[in-house]
Amino acid sequence: MNLNSTNRIQAVRERGYWWLSLLIAYCIGAFANHANYVIVHDATHNLIFRSKSWNKMVAIIADLPNLTPGAMGFRVYHLKHHSHQGDYEYDADLANHWEAQLVGNKWYRKALWLMLFPFFQVTRPPRLKAITMWDRWFFVNFASAAAYDVAVVYFCGWPGFLYLVFAFFFSIGLHPVGARWIQEHYTYDFDQETFSYYGPINRVALNMGYHNEHHDLPSIPWNNLPKLRAMAPEFYDNLKCHRSWTRLLFEFIFDERYSLYSRVERMKQSRGRGTEPIPDATADAAPSVVLSAKLNNV
Repeated sequence: MNLNSTNRIQAVRERGYWWLSLLIAYCIGAFANHANYVIVHDATHNLIFRSKSWNKMVAIIADLPNLTPGAMGFRVYHLKHHSHQGDYEYDADLANHWEAQLVGNKWYRKALWLMLFPFFQVTRPPRLKAITMWDRWFFVNFASAAAYDVAVVYFCGWPGFLYLVFAFFFSIGLHPVGARWIQEHYTYDFDQETFSYYGPINRVALNMGYHNEHHDLPSIPWNNLPKLRAMAPEFYDNLKCHRSWTRLLFEFIFDERYSLYSRVERMKQSRGRGTEPIPDATADAAPSVVLSAKLNNV
């Protein structure tokens, strides 16, 4: 048997295992990729090292299994999400208007949107104001991702590469952990704009469900968020929350009250020479102040 025949047989075998890559990615890989995302997230908030440069390096390394260079771009627009939540011109967490109109509230369109969420997400940053994404760290991120992709194909073959592709899409899309993107700020009851998830998947999702707590004090790392809630039940026990990402995933898809417009978008008003986001009418500045005082006394 010559070398060409051997290579063809190997290629056929590799293509035959795509379904196994899909299955493992859904059952295991999505959770692992999501945990890596949380590391990228905490590094974005400079919660792993004191040095910003070291945090950026950690984020780039944790981003490698995602196969695409997203860590440095995420760092830029996620911090804008915290400072300008609900502001269409600064918050990439809000869907584009054309995106929301395209998806509507039909179940099959929402399911397809979740399945293809990474493609929609990359269309949002260009509309944002006052952000700079093209710096040297972005190119380090890009070069690292490209080298990693080539290494995966070389050492693990296409089944290994497909596994990572599937795991990436499931971790932020049509999967229970992908429902976290819905849990955080989607609602059809607009008296509350941020929601936490308190369920068992937090154990492998590195407490990413504690989203109200995170927005109150973004300087708290993932492992201390449950402690924060336990220290201040008066601020969190009366808030609406989610107990199941799986149930929320199905509710979002099949409940026609949900659409990509099911978000609190803050309006603007003139202030002096320009415009600024109006502070959230339902938010109270006291929680952050009191919680900070409590933490300082620990």
